[in-house]
Order: sequence, then C-alpha cells, then structure tokens
Amino acid sequence: MSDVLQQLGQILEQRRNADPESSYVAQLHHKGLNKILEKVGEEATETIIAAKDAQNSGNCDDLVYETADLWFHSLVALSHLGVQPQAVLDELSRRFGLSGLEEKASRK
Repeated sequence: MSDVLQQLGQILEQRRNADPESSYVAQLHHKGLNKILEKVGEEATETIIAAKDAQNSGNCDDLVYETADLWFHSLVALSHLGVQPQAVLDELSRRFGLSGLEEKASRK
C-alpha cells in the first residue's frame, strides 16, 4: 500500500506546478487550498452517504469508490501544503500499540 501512496505522492507533486489546462490536480492547486478543502468536504459527505447505503444494501462498491475519492482529495490537500503521504503513514505507525483512548488523551 505504501508503494501506491508513494507513487501517488510523486505524481501529485509533479502536477502541483503543471498547466491547469492539462491536469485536474493542477487545476485544484491553481484554485487554492479553499477549493481543495471544499472537495475534501464534498467527498467526506459522499463517503458518509455511501456507508449508510452500504449498511442497508450490503453492497460496499460505492463506499470503496467514495473513500478512494476522499483519500485522493485529502492527499491533494497534503500536497498543496508540502506534506508527503509518508508523513501520514508514519503517524499511523506511531500509533500502533497505543490504545485509541490513550492516543486521544495524549493530544494537546
């Protein structure tokens, strides 16, 4: 999985300065952080709806699709701020062995 995220991180970085006419990612970067965050929010809402639908139907195809969109747009936001996907993987790795309650209590 980290190979896919690493490759995607590299592509997002390359497209950050690309011509907005040639790349959706470049268009998002060109429009700025607020537009990127708008897309993250939109995809989060669609993911929530897909999860509710999946609970009722038993079919998770739309949930997987919408989660991919959410992850993608979250990675675009990170890229816009100069953060590589590895930073998120490192944070998740750091949390192994911690109880969720302990981790939450340790936040400042």
